[in-house]
Formats: sequence, C-alpha cells, structure tokens
Amino acid sequence: MKYRKLGKELEVSALGLGCMPMFGIGSGMYGKANMTESLATLDRAMELGVTFFDTAEVYGPYKNEELLGQAIRGRRERLVIATKFGFDLTNPAKIGTDSSPENVRRACDASLQRLGVDVIDLFYQHRVDPDVPIEDTVGAMAELVQAGKVRYLGLSEAGADTIRRAHEVHPIAALQSEYSLWERSIEEEILPLCQDLNIGFVPYSPLGRGFLTGQITSRDDLDADDYRLRDPRYSEENFDQNLKMVDVVKQVAGRHDCSPAQIALAWLLAQGDFIVPIPGSKRRATLEDSMAAVDVALTDADLDELEKAAPVGGTSGPRYGEAMMSMVRL
Repeated sequence: MKYRKLGKELEVSALGLGCMPMFGIGSGMYGKANMTESLATLDRAMELGVTFFDTAEVYGPYKNEELLGQAIRGRRERLVIATKFGFDLTNPAKIGTDSSPENVRRACDASLQRLGVDVIDLFYQHRVDPDVPIEDTVGAMAELVQAGKVRYLGLSEAGADTIRRAHEVHPIAALQSEYSLWERSIEEEILPLCQDLNIGFVPYSPLGRGFLTGQITSRDDLDADDYRLRDPRYSEENFDQNLKMVDVVKQVAGRHDCSPAQIALAWLLAQGDFIVPIPGSKRRATLEDSMAAVDVALTDADLDELEKAAPVGGTSGPRYGEAMMSMVRL
C-alpha cells in the first residue's frame, strides 16, 4: 500500500475503504451484504495496509458504524476512522438535514460509542444544512476538536463559498464528494479550491457506483431493490450510451493486464497526490482488486484516451434525481 496526506498532517492509505455497501441507507442499496464476509473484508483491508475507513451515522442507520467498530476492536492503532453526521434521523420515513450545534454534539458522542473509540479521526458534515449557517456548524465541530473527541474536520458535497467560510472558522482537512471518470463536475471550481486551501479531496463512488468496473452490462444484472435502478445514469435511456465509456476503460485495462476498476481508480490517483479515493466493497475479492490500483501507472497516452472517452459533462444523465441534487454544492 502507498500513503498520502489529507490536508497538512493527516496521513492515510492512498486508497481508503468505503464501508457503505456493508450497510447503506436502507437494506439492499447495492445488493445484499453478508455480515461474515463484510467483517472478513474489513480484516483483509487492514492486512493489505489500508488505514482509512469511511462510514456514517446514516448508514444502516447506525449499523455500519457498529460493524466497523467490531472489526477494529483491538486494532485501533494507525487506523484513520472517518464518519459523518448531518441528518435528522428522528423520522425514518423522511430524513432531512440537521447540522445544528446540538445535533453535531449528539452525533459525535453517539458515533464514538458505536465505533468503540475515544476519538474520531475525521468528522465530516455529511450534507450542508441550508437552515444552519456553516459558521455555527463548524464552530461546534471545532469545539469537539478542542475537547479531544475529534482530530480533523471534513465537509461533504459542499460548494465553494461554503468551503471557504468553513475553512475560515477551522481548518478543513478533507472534502468528500462524488468524483470519477463519469462524474467530473468538481474539476472546474471545487478541485482547484481544495488545492489552493490545502484540503484533501476524497472521491466517493470512484467506480461510478459499480458501472466503471465493467461487471454490469445490463440493468437486469441488478436486484429489483438495488438503488442503482433509480440512478438516472443507469436508466434505460442512458445505460447503453454510458457503456461506450466503459468499453474504452476495458481497452486500457487490457493493455495493462488489469481490471477496469483498477484503471478507473488509477485515473483518479493520477489527478493529484491530494486525492484519496474510497472505493466501496463488501467482499474480499473486489477489495483486493481495487487496492491493487495503487500499483497501476497510466501513461500519458492512456490518460488522453480516457479523457476523450469520458470528458467533463460526457456522461448521459445526472447523478441524482431532483430531490437529491438539491442537497449538493450548497
């Protein structure tokens, strides 16, 4: 495994593990997960030198943090545990945002207990709350740092103005947003801002929610309750068009004798040493495949070919429906 830094100080493995597939927002979000295999996957990640593990209060909800806490018990040293808060979970039928200082403190204490740790290494606001000034939220998060409950602060899916204002209150170590060959909207403004402010960037869904692995060739490959059937990019009108991009990824993978997933992750790693993708996995086989991407070196010709196949704005369909898109880039 290779290692990088988020912000000035926080060293993490160059690829982290997104734990969401093990318990997402609702059961079966990315197909069914087997808890025995999920725990074995977490064990294997640590054996491979992965130190960066990403979870959230809302995954499960709560169960994902509990599972990760079980896996890391007795092995906390050197691990970087990241979790996220920012939702009102009091009404499961209608989850809204809540980044009030009171909820920041409540969420932190509850996550510490579920994870079984004394300190959260990286504490993210999961989504910007339009009803709470970011200064108030980050101010409360900063108090947690002062209290020794949190080491570093992060944001997720925040817009440029929000990032700047948050960073003025307390240094932001990392921004987490969707970024991959088929979702590149952050490149124009957000990514350069992170570089300027020395904020690490953590791409979630770096494999296009599985699309860029080349393993999904038809909507019929997905279970009936799989979340991706509601993803506009997976829709009947967009699916075949987006497969053309994957065909090129497969061609590049063939030249390197590796998997398409490894090419997609290697492309992200090549975009800057402040970028640390967190591919999600719930099986050892896919984990091992993804983590091998740190050893794939793309040539300039490879990068040019991928750029032509997957330009900014080249993907058919938005990444979320209207309701979910209203919660990003605030």
